[in-house]
Amino acid sequence: MSVFRSGAGFFVANMTSIGLVTPQQMHFAEPLPLRSGAVLADYMLAYETYGTLNADASNAVLVCHALNASHHVAGTWADGSRGWWDNLVGPGKPLDTNRFFVIGVNNPGSCFGSTGPMQPNPATGRPYGASFPVVTVEDWVDAQARLVQRLGITQLAAVVGGSLGGMQALAWTLRHPQAVRHCVAVATAPNLSAQNIAFNEVARRAIVTDPDFHGGDFYAHGVLPRRGLTVARMIGHITYLSDDAMGAKFGRQLQNLESAADGAKSGLAFSTQAVEFQIESYLRHQGDKFSQYFDANTYLLITRALDYFDPALDHGGDLARAFAGACDNRFLVVSFTTDWRFAPARSREIVKALVDNAIDVSYAEIDAPQGHDAFLLEDPRYHAVMRAYFDRVAATST
Repeated sequence: MSVFRSGAGFFVANMTSIGLVTPQQMHFAEPLPLRSGAVLADYMLAYETYGTLNADASNAVLVCHALNASHHVAGTWADGSRGWWDNLVGPGKPLDTNRFFVIGVNNPGSCFGSTGPMQPNPATGRPYGASFPVVTVEDWVDAQARLVQRLGITQLAAVVGGSLGGMQALAWTLRHPQAVRHCVAVATAPNLSAQNIAFNEVARRAIVTDPDFHGGDFYAHGVLPRRGLTVARMIGHITYLSDDAMGAKFGRQLQNLESAADGAKSGLAFSTQAVEFQIESYLRHQGDKFSQYFDANTYLLITRALDYFDPALDHGGDLARAFAGACDNRFLVVSFTTDWRFAPARSREIVKALVDNAIDVSYAEIDAPQGHDAFLLEDPRYHAVMRAYFDRVAATST
């Protein structure tokens, strides 16, 4: 095992954006068996690619997305929307598209172009809604593997993801170990803690108890359960930030001292509706924005997939046994000190399981104040680790 020290970062010149990118879709007529026993009979996957696949198709890197992200990993769309990991992926960046052919895939069940609850069920012609089958991390990986094969790639140079995306990266080495050489798992865990499952359940209850949810078939009623989805996002967003990050950004600052004083005189009816503290305003803004573009049924599906992921379960709870078949893979595991949702101790569980199998693993624990969201941000120490590791991947991909 090698350990990266999170020392000072460095600047790399000539880093540019990929520029304008166009999403693509791939149709699959062959049924996709799901772990639930159900089958997704006919489906589409939305995806994007960046860079150029080399002659022997050995430089492909798959990026797996987290809960509310998509296939739009890097570059910009015509409407100006920037890829969610654009600071990491692109020419001259840590995951350098001058060297790698990078693929971003939107998972089945999502709401960004792949087949999901919002799309028509071929059997009925109406949106799947609540009838969309339960999907798991393993199902997503199997769907991704089909797309990768269609692109003419028999073995990926690497699979990388953060949070839920990191779980998918790990699952690749468990389900398709010969189809990937390197796994980069960032800010993730081998399973969710009871506390994490509890947060997810409270968020789901906020959605399903919204009067506009209509048992998941709200599309037919011409409404959206925005109140429930707003609260769900507010709950989730709290867990993505550290206490230090929230304190530094918002503290206990009031929006307006005069209105707060007036509110105090007006009694409880005012104080339960008013936005008095800046952190309240921030959370409501994030929740309202999220409710305008994300699908409620997708939120339910994806949080359940998070809950269900537990590769040790089929091995008597022994995580080392779960990874025994990944002996030919190489790993980078990255955690962040203030990430309390996927704490460094959870990453070290993964590292221990790999070390117990004498599997090649590097581990980096980054001292970053932002909490779980740190994996999305441009921390120079974090990016230095990623750059160094992808230099290693590139050396085995040419």
